[in-house]
Amino acid sequence: MSKLFFLLSGENPTMPASEAKAILETEGYTYKINELMDQVLRLEASTESVKAIPVRSAFTRLCALELFVSDANYTDIAKVAQETDFKSVLNPGESFVVRINRIKNYADQTINTMELEIKLGHQILKQAPEAKVNLKHPDKTFIGIITDEKLVFGLKLTEISSKTFSERRPRKKPFFHPSAMPSKLARCMVNLAHAKTERTMLDPFCGTGSSLIEATYIGCHALGVDAAKRMVMGCRKNLHFFSINAEGLVLADARKLPFFKVDCMVTDPPYGRSASTLKSTTRELVQDVLTSAYSLLPEGHRICIASPKTLNIRTIGISIGFKHIESHFAYVHSTLTREVAVFEKVPKI
Repeated sequence: MSKLFFLLSGENPTMPASEAKAILETEGYTYKINELMDQVLRLEASTESVKAIPVRSAFTRLCALELFVSDANYTDIAKVAQETDFKSVLNPGESFVVRINRIKNYADQTINTMELEIKLGHQILKQAPEAKVNLKHPDKTFIGIITDEKLVFGLKLTEISSKTFSERRPRKKPFFHPSAMPSKLARCMVNLAHAKTERTMLDPFCGTGSSLIEATYIGCHALGVDAAKRMVMGCRKNLHFFSINAEGLVLADARKLPFFKVDCMVTDPPYGRSASTLKSTTRELVQDVLTSAYSLLPEGHRICIASPKTLNIRTIGISIGFKHIESHFAYVHSTLTREVAVFEKVPKI
């Protein structure tokens, strides 16, 4: 177990940390949370676990080996840096660079990030005189994050680009629908559902195929259902555009799913003016789908489902027999905030 830290996206206050933890759990890695800071998650886990994050995560920006944590002022940083063994992570002759990122305005009046990069670079050279500074193409990058009036400093292990998600945003797909889920949110929900490679994930309201695309990219068998032929054909068009072969696309009523078992479920049932709710109220639709999900999922398996915050989906899931794991809230517009809820099937008492 090593001390690590993850730099998280600021796009949502709670989902990024939960997604990172869900990825480690799904991949079978043991971890211990040391501290959750503003956009930084400090934890203990094997460095091997970091390999899963770039493959799966939507909301993690980078992973680093933690070397020290200090109050965000020059005196405390200098003291802790002097006590840090930088030679343990720098081989003779290797080049390095120091980069400092600031979250929001933390320590804005106390720390000049460029000045701090220079000071820490000098300290590293003092301890490892055989190393060299290379600002453009270093062998290793030391990264510091100023957040919550502290500096978290370490060696960057991996950096994650979000460019691929922007290339899959709803309006970039050949078939567009205004209710389509953003690719990042879809990927996060797939992770929160503990979707595993070579296992089957079902979306009973597959729509334009966002969840199917994101699940396939992490190695799942994706199965989609929709009651509207237009949506099934549009979803098929989008999958073909991204060279994805789904496990199956089925024209069916999500309230009466034609399956016996799936490993996990991810879905965003229709609600609002631009979506059809199968002549049911949103509450009735969500209740019926969760009831179907309970019969399809094995014990200990999960469904991640989005709904309007006003629906209070937590109570619906619990009344059916699910264990409510967590909920996250994502603002869409002035009349809609999504609640992204995660439920786990447990035996009924």
